[in-house]
Amino acid sequence: MNNSYLDLVQQTFNFPQEGLEVKNGYLQFNGLDIKALIDKYGTPMKLTYLPKIGMQINKAKDMFAKAIKKHKYEGEYFYCYCTKSSHFSFIVEEALQHNIHLETSYAYDIEIIKKLYEKKKINKDIFIICNGFKQKGYTRRIAQLINGGFKNVIPILDNKEELLAYKRSVKHPFKLGIRVAAEEEPTFPFYTSRLGIRAKDILEFYVDNIEGYEDKFQLKMLHIFLNKGIKDDIYYWSELNKIINLYCQLKKICPELDSLNIGGGFPIKHSLGFEYDYQFMINEIIGNIKAACKRNKVPMPNIYTEFGSFTVGESMAHIYSVIGQKAQNDRETWYMIDSSFITTLPDTWGIGEKFLMLPINKWDQDYQRVVLGGITCDSHDYYDSEEHINEVFLPKPNGEEPLYVGFFHTGAYQDQISGYGGIKHCLIPSPKHIIIEHDKNGKLIDWVYAKEQSAQSMLKILGYIK
Repeated sequence: MNNSYLDLVQQTFNFPQEGLEVKNGYLQFNGLDIKALIDKYGTPMKLTYLPKIGMQINKAKDMFAKAIKKHKYEGEYFYCYCTKSSHFSFIVEEALQHNIHLETSYAYDIEIIKKLYEKKKINKDIFIICNGFKQKGYTRRIAQLINGGFKNVIPILDNKEELLAYKRSVKHPFKLGIRVAAEEEPTFPFYTSRLGIRAKDILEFYVDNIEGYEDKFQLKMLHIFLNKGIKDDIYYWSELNKIINLYCQLKKICPELDSLNIGGGFPIKHSLGFEYDYQFMINEIIGNIKAACKRNKVPMPNIYTEFGSFTVGESMAHIYSVIGQKAQNDRETWYMIDSSFITTLPDTWGIGEKFLMLPINKWDQDYQRVVLGGITCDSHDYYDSEEHINEVFLPKPNGEEPLYVGFFHTGAYQDQISGYGGIKHCLIPSPKHIIIEHDKNGKLIDWVYAKEQSAQSMLKILGYIK
């Protein structure tokens, strides 16, 4: 019987897989020699592989194009990136190289839009979909964009009162959207999303507040977002069909309405056992929208998606060293890493998220069941189960070389949630951040975006250094 870690993986999954393979005993990520990066930069380390962003965008665009062609669909498709998934300039600017549009969620996002325009990364024709519950600072900045000549800024009304802010401050005709408050799935502790306007109120709201003001503003878009994402189940299709039918009703009295925004929610790979038929789901979405429009004899809408995690999630990895092994009882073996899950992968303890976790080396070694522990003093700083099983198996750390462990597809939300560069639990420093991208000649290069956080930077934040 074979007992190496590689044998375990190959007996359990189809391996190697896209973006993950073992060469000369070491794991490679999208063809990157991770061991060489460890030798160069050390651990803990975050690495961002920028070319993956374009690969994901083009993948989605191609699949929507195929579905539109298959169904002879008459609307257009627009890909938007959700800036809240990762606001970093190198992420957003990489995504913008692939002819996309942007979605914002807070006032300060608009400052990013202004900077992108100053740097000539965008022009005033780009679609800016403005979501979220908006305070005055947000609506004021949206109005500034519209007044400044951005032609396709679409504030998505989250409540009925929001329209008043634009009536007062926007000086020329502009476009509007309405977010439809979705019903939450049965396992949620409440029935209806706190975001958006109730579906049953929207027709009346349109007639009372928008119809007849077409020279000042036009309703162009209906928007829905489901927390659980785009999944092939009764709940998803039920909620999607509700907004499609609402679009058809509104279209009959609102000729300006021409777009349906189905939000985001494409899943990404968090396990070697991941299976998801993206093309099937897109085909079904396009087919459902077309069928409803045909039944109601209304034109088919343009379709917008807002992909955040799908765009950026699979571009990043976190790499750690196992710096100690502890047997606390007869059944549990702890591998202590040189960082913290609470500070670097907050989703693992905050919402129990699972990431694709694999060793970088020692694939030829025997393996054992372990629990990974962070170095904070918090009892919740651990990782003990993978997505496909309620256990973690890793090679035994035999030999002089340390065991290196990678968490992959970690590019969405982790830095935003943990607070990039700030004060972390137990003063654990933020790890160094390495960027991998193509240079002007198409050659892959790596460079340090941020060094490991220093004690001095923390002391300054805490007021010990002036």
